[in-house]
Amino acid sequence: MRKLSYSLVVLVCCLPIAPGLLGVLISSLGYIPPLAMSEVSANGYAQMFAWHGVQQSLLITLFSAIVSTVLATLFSFAIVQRLWLSRSWHKVESLLAPLLALPHVAFAIGFSFLLAPTGIIARAAFTLFGWQTDPSGQPLLVNDPYGLGLTLALALKELPFLLLMSIPVLQQLKVEQSNQVATMLGYTPAQMWLKVIFPQWLSKMRFAIFAVIAYGVSVVDVALVIGPSNPPTFAVLVWQWFNDPDLALLPRASAGAITLFVLASCLMLLVVGTERLVTRWGNRWQFSGRSGFSLPGLTILGSAVSIAVSIVPLLLIWSIAQRWRFPDLVPTQFSLRFWQFEWQGIVPIVLNSVLLALVSASLALLLALIAQEYKHSGKKHLPDYVIALPMLIPQLSMLFGIQVIALYLSGDRFWFWVIWSHIFFAFPFVYLALDGPWKSYDPNYTKAGLSLGKSPLHVLLSIKFRMLLPAIFYAWAVGISVSLAQYLPTLMLGAGRIATITTEAVALSSGFDRRVTAIYALWQALLPLVFFTMALFFSRLTRRRSKPLINQRAIYDSISKQPHRF
Repeated sequence: MRKLSYSLVVLVCCLPIAPGLLGVLISSLGYIPPLAMSEVSANGYAQMFAWHGVQQSLLITLFSAIVSTVLATLFSFAIVQRLWLSRSWHKVESLLAPLLALPHVAFAIGFSFLLAPTGIIARAAFTLFGWQTDPSGQPLLVNDPYGLGLTLALALKELPFLLLMSIPVLQQLKVEQSNQVATMLGYTPAQMWLKVIFPQWLSKMRFAIFAVIAYGVSVVDVALVIGPSNPPTFAVLVWQWFNDPDLALLPRASAGAITLFVLASCLMLLVVGTERLVTRWGNRWQFSGRSGFSLPGLTILGSAVSIAVSIVPLLLIWSIAQRWRFPDLVPTQFSLRFWQFEWQGIVPIVLNSVLLALVSASLALLLALIAQEYKHSGKKHLPDYVIALPMLIPQLSMLFGIQVIALYLSGDRFWFWVIWSHIFFAFPFVYLALDGPWKSYDPNYTKAGLSLGKSPLHVLLSIKFRMLLPAIFYAWAVGISVSLAQYLPTLMLGAGRIATITTEAVALSSGFDRRVTAIYALWQALLPLVFFTMALFFSRLTRRRSKPLINQRAIYDSISKQPHRF
């Protein structure tokens, strides 16, 4: 039964990767029989490189992906260097959940409201210092032609993820003991962090950095909101090609999707090369003296938190602003009429989003529990990097092939395919959220329960799951947050027939009324936060009401008093 369940996990969450990539690869070579294309050729790649501005689009994509990843990595290390050994670290951990709950699209829309030429910072600069921007002039950080705003937004949004992934890594590195040894040798804490901890931390953070740089090179929704538009980033360009009404140009779009996959793979190799350059080949700096420096971790953390915290109130103010002329710092008139106009239309969209998120996150959680149990049973299982491939492969590089397969099997079951796609992309995140707690679980508790004559299912549900219930709630909230943020899977496999809060927010962000955009972005920001708050509440409620489930010494005493059976 356990092997059958794990086979279902592999079938639903891992195997579709191969046909997805294979389908888009074949179509990039011009072989699409349903469109009467049966000759293999490289015309799709020729059309892709012949498109005017494709080189600039590729350069912008590479720049934003590489620089945002470097900045996010340095920012996260600066914060842990400054705060890991301090009493304030638990406050940082408490901030991670709400920061992670904020979806990328809502963050991007709030970022644009904050830093646009007519944004709140420009208004404050005029009010305080008399400095005025030209609202119709060249944008500085929002939709700028060089992708600077997109780079900064990606770096700040990926920072909480890297901090979260740093926690188990730093716990394994035994930073406190390393600090004591370094202090006895005369090194300052800054030198210890730079020469002892950083090389180890960087090598163990490889997978997390892979996920960040792969997302940076393939992001579409955030780039549509705050990225450049003429030319756009390469991922947005490929998405526009997929939406071209001329189906004869589909090989060009597929060639672009394959190019995205190659770019992401090359950037991951760049990460590995940089890591080895720092930790192995160029490690003279580790023993070339006691020079070291502290990074401004508090400043970085304060800036990131301030931007993230200001987004929700800013969206709320814009949603009720009746009249807000530039450069007024606050609206001169407030009204709820935009909420009244949009209410009837937004309610079914919110219900769609919540229903889709609850179903897909719950099924992804069930599959992740099965996978974790099978993995820790000692039997052969898939490596973690295979399970995490949907996080590392650009979505556009898989979705077109999966879309073709869905059309062959049953193209009109849009809800089924959208739910499956959300499970497919949420499963790796849920699985990784459970990985740390499952590794830290003491198997002696299970052995003790089994020795008392309890069935394996009873021990699993009554002991292990109850002890790990806070982690399960958190993983469920993570799955909901990932589902609520899905943009491309919902559009491509739903054929535009399933509207969610994310698809509507992205559609409204380009040139529509800011008040309506703020309403949709606010809903998108609040929904994940509600579920993370629920998960935290249920976790604390479980801890308060549950007495200690297992007293190990009492169990062993009870076992020793039982008559031995031979």
